[in-house]
Amino acid sequence: MSQLKFAPEVAEALHEGRPVVALESTVISHGLPWPENLALAAKLEGLVREHGATPATIAIIAGQPKVGLSANELEQLADGKTPVMKISRRDFGVAIARKAYGATTVAATMIMAHKAGIAVFATGGIGGVHLGAAMDISADLPELSQTPVAVVCAGAKSILDLPRTLEWLETFGVPVIGYRTSEFPAFYIPSSGLKLEARADSPTEAAAMIDAHWGFGLQSGVLVTVPVPTESAMDADKVQRDIAQALHEADTQKISGKETTPFLLGRLVEISGGETLRANLALLEQNAVVAAQIAVELANRKTG
Repeated sequence: MSQLKFAPEVAEALHEGRPVVALESTVISHGLPWPENLALAAKLEGLVREHGATPATIAIIAGQPKVGLSANELEQLADGKTPVMKISRRDFGVAIARKAYGATTVAATMIMAHKAGIAVFATGGIGGVHLGAAMDISADLPELSQTPVAVVCAGAKSILDLPRTLEWLETFGVPVIGYRTSEFPAFYIPSSGLKLEARADSPTEAAAMIDAHWGFGLQSGVLVTVPVPTESAMDADKVQRDIAQALHEADTQKISGKETTPFLLGRLVEISGGETLRANLALLEQNAVVAAQIAVELANRKTG
């Protein structure tokens, strides 16, 4: 029961060596409200197809790890009628044994994508090192250090300690490539002011770097960071004020652990009057496009 089950189009694409892009499901179940979450899931899959790759949204459905979901399964994750666990590395055994429904985080999606033979994964922003004295570190970071999947994102979420997150990635040997940027993106903001060592200005260049990293026998993930589209980017000072307010409210309400990020992101939508949600949707769509383009180039490198 614990073996992966593939949607027919994903199985066929992988068998034929055609490009496939993994998509997470946490954004569907825990990131956005109904019915916007279902519309986004369909939109992201459509964008991946439009740019030459096959989408594979990843989740656990009634205890079955699935790579590629049906329209009905996407709706089950989105409509709020079925309890859905938030799945990271530690949660697979529990979810499978309980025959539960589970939405995969960045870490869990990477694990399943790698098991499936999918090299590229598109998401919004990764987790990282949280603000504060305690070293609260997202499971996304150690997964990036040990699972060879290229993760296309808009950097780490703005609510995190970005300098320490970037330092953690450097220490554990995770390449961070700026896509058409020389600075680490900050999710809602195009740049954090943190300089990057590597830059790629095209899908071809990014694919060459990813291929060379793994071709040398290195087994970490590769982070491809894409700035939020300029027209959807937020004012940096306003974002910091909104984050400070949300953090204060979380502290006052004694919210901690895995509940912190969903609370902060939800409050930011409210505090910003929906501006963070619009930026989030725009960067998710852009990342799906870039991921598909890179997946196509990686596939071409194998066949060429």
